[in-house]
Amino acid sequence: MRGLKMRIIKFAWKKRRVYDPWKKGQATQEDYKGVARLRREKTRRAKAELELSLAAAVKDNKKHFFKYISSKRRAKENLQPLVDGGGNTVTKDEEKAEVLNAFFASVFNSRANCSLGTQPLESEDRDGDQNGAHIIQGEMVSDLLHHLDTHKSMGPDEIHPRVLKELADVLTKPLSIIYQQSWLTGEVPADWRLANVMPIYKKGWKEDLGNYRPISLTSVPGRLMGQIILSAITWHVEDNQGIKPSQHGFRKGRSCLTN
Repeated sequence: MRGLKMRIIKFAWKKRRVYDPWKKGQATQEDYKGVARLRREKTRRAKAELELSLAAAVKDNKKHFFKYISSKRRAKENLQPLVDGGGNTVTKDEEKAEVLNAFFASVFNSRANCSLGTQPLESEDRDGDQNGAHIIQGEMVSDLLHHLDTHKSMGPDEIHPRVLKELADVLTKPLSIIYQQSWLTGEVPADWRLANVMPIYKKGWKEDLGNYRPISLTSVPGRLMGQIILSAITWHVEDNQGIKPSQHGFRKGRSCLTN
């Protein structure tokens, strides 16, 4: 096992020896990428051999096996003690959640005017707008379901992406109906507006509430609806020359290289 670890360290040093000359212009980017790719493949192979050897010798060396398992299952540390608006230090998990929730809610305006784009379409508008009436296609919904990443987390509804992917053929039609109705009425199901919020530390003083950003994990069907709406808006803007072909920043498939 020690020999496998030394091989991994050796591959890392090889990559480092090429990285420095590349940054100084003494080696090409292809040379560096080749060494990096080789190092990644060697590391993965060495890791697989290490795990296989640990599993094969588990009866004779349980200590090393369970030590390796424990290192992979190590839980993340809890949040640091926080300081609330009154200058009091909060240490309990429940109190931290309440303080963070109050802070995140304070930076949003609950009375914002959201009625401009949520009015239901009139019947005459629905009949005249062929693109709007048929924006939700069953083929699109089926494709999204079949290409779900099963390693992603589930939302508050506790419906795992693997379940949706395995039942894609059955769920395509009912989800298409829900998506279509949501598009026409401008309403989103209440369950899709719920989210598990995780505070992510960015930078600065960890006790400061302002140094954390809320990351919302919503339901998977709701996220699929968001992808459909984004595709429709992007297509509409690009087709009507709202975004010119010369625009390369903040566009899918475009970058400084294409520019």
